[in-house]
Amino acid sequence: MFLAAQAAQGGGGMGMLIMMVAIFAIMWLFMIRPQQKKQKEIRNFQNSLAEGSKVVTGGGVYGTVKRIDIEKNTVDVEIARGVVVTVAKGYVFADATSQPTKA
Repeated sequence: MFLAAQAAQGGGGMGMLIMMVAIFAIMWLFMIRPQQKKQKEIRNFQNSLAEGSKVVTGGGVYGTVKRIDIEKNTVDVEIARGVVVTVAKGYVFADATSQPTKA
Protein backbone atom coordinates (compact mmCIF):
# COMPACT_ATOMS: atom_id res chain seq x y z
CA MET A 1 0.00 0.00 0.00
CA PHE A 2 2.86 2.40 0.85
CA LEU A 3 4.55 1.69 -2.50
CA ALA A 4 1.30 2.31 -4.34
CA ALA A 5 0.95 5.73 -2.64
CA GLN A 6 4.49 6.69 -3.66
CA ALA A 7 3.93 5.59 -7.24
CA ALA A 8 0.75 7.66 -7.41
CA GLN A 9 2.59 10.83 -6.31
CA GLY A 10 5.26 10.51 -8.97
CA GLY A 11 7.31 13.70 -8.34
CA GLY A 12 7.51 13.46 -4.54
CA GLY A 13 11.29 13.12 -4.52
CA MET A 14 11.80 16.37 -6.40
CA GLY A 15 9.64 18.31 -3.93
CA MET A 16 11.63 16.93 -1.03
CA LEU A 17 14.89 17.98 -2.69
CA ILE A 18 13.58 21.51 -3.22
CA MET A 19 12.53 21.71 0.45
CA MET A 20 15.98 20.56 1.63
CA VAL A 21 17.70 23.19 -0.55
CA ALA A 22 15.32 25.87 0.76
CA ILE A 23 15.99 24.90 4.39
CA PHE A 24 19.74 25.00 3.83
CA ALA A 25 19.48 28.42 2.14
CA ILE A 26 17.46 29.81 5.06
CA MET A 27 19.93 28.40 7.58
CA TRP A 28 22.82 29.96 5.68
CA LEU A 29 21.13 33.37 5.50
CA PHE A 30 20.07 33.56 9.14
CA MET A 31 22.77 31.56 10.98
CA ILE A 32 25.99 30.92 9.11
CA ARG A 33 26.40 34.21 7.21
CA PRO A 34 26.00 36.53 10.26
CA GLN A 35 28.42 34.39 12.26
CA GLN A 36 31.04 34.58 9.51
CA LYS A 37 30.57 38.34 9.31
CA LYS A 38 31.06 38.71 13.09
CA GLN A 39 34.20 36.55 13.00
CA LYS A 40 35.61 38.72 10.20
CA GLU A 41 34.98 41.87 12.27
CA ILE A 42 36.75 40.33 15.28
CA ARG A 43 39.72 39.26 13.12
CA ASN A 44 40.01 42.78 11.66
CA PHE A 45 39.89 44.26 15.18
CA GLN A 46 42.61 41.91 16.40
CA ASN A 47 44.83 42.80 13.44
CA SER A 48 44.34 46.54 14.05
CA LEU A 49 45.25 46.48 17.76
CA ALA A 50 47.58 49.25 18.88
CA GLU A 51 49.26 50.14 22.16
CA GLY A 52 46.93 52.13 24.36
CA SER A 53 43.75 50.52 23.00
CA LYS A 54 41.11 49.67 25.59
CA VAL A 55 40.06 46.03 25.13
CA VAL A 56 37.99 43.20 26.59
CA THR A 57 39.53 39.73 26.69
CA GLY A 58 37.73 36.44 26.11
CA GLY A 59 37.46 35.97 29.87
CA GLY A 60 35.68 39.31 30.27
CA VAL A 61 38.67 41.18 31.69
CA TYR A 62 38.84 44.87 30.74
CA GLY A 63 42.24 46.45 30.22
CA THR A 64 44.59 48.56 28.13
CA VAL A 65 47.04 47.16 25.58
CA LYS A 66 50.61 47.87 26.71
CA ARG A 67 52.61 45.81 24.23
CA ILE A 68 51.98 43.60 21.21
CA ASP A 69 54.38 40.74 20.45
CA ILE A 70 53.83 39.78 16.82
CA GLU A 71 56.33 36.89 16.90
CA LYS A 72 54.62 35.13 19.82
CA ASN A 73 51.15 36.39 18.78
CA THR A 74 50.49 37.73 22.30
CA VAL A 75 49.28 40.99 23.81
CA ASP A 76 50.29 42.44 27.17
CA VAL A 77 47.19 43.95 28.78
CA GLU A 78 47.28 46.18 31.86
CA ILE A 79 44.20 45.31 33.92
CA ALA A 80 45.04 47.51 36.93
CA ARG A 81 47.76 50.02 37.69
CA GLY A 82 50.98 48.01 37.60
CA VAL A 83 49.25 44.67 36.85
CA VAL A 84 50.05 43.43 33.35
CA VAL A 85 48.90 40.07 32.00
CA THR A 86 49.91 38.38 28.77
CA VAL A 87 47.00 37.20 26.64
CA ALA A 88 46.97 35.35 23.33
CA LYS A 89 46.02 37.80 20.59
CA GLY A 90 43.12 35.56 19.55
CA TYR A 91 41.45 36.08 22.95
CA VAL A 92 41.15 39.85 22.64
CA PHE A 93 37.65 40.25 21.27
CA ALA A 94 36.26 43.73 21.67
CA ASP A 95 36.94 47.42 21.99
CA ALA A 96 36.09 48.34 25.57
CA THR A 97 35.10 51.88 24.64
CA SER A 98 32.22 50.54 22.55
CA GLN A 99 30.91 48.23 25.28
CA PRO A 100 27.83 49.40 27.18
CA THR A 101 28.41 49.85 30.91
CA LYS A 102 25.79 49.18 33.54
CA ALA A 103 25.57 51.51 36.51
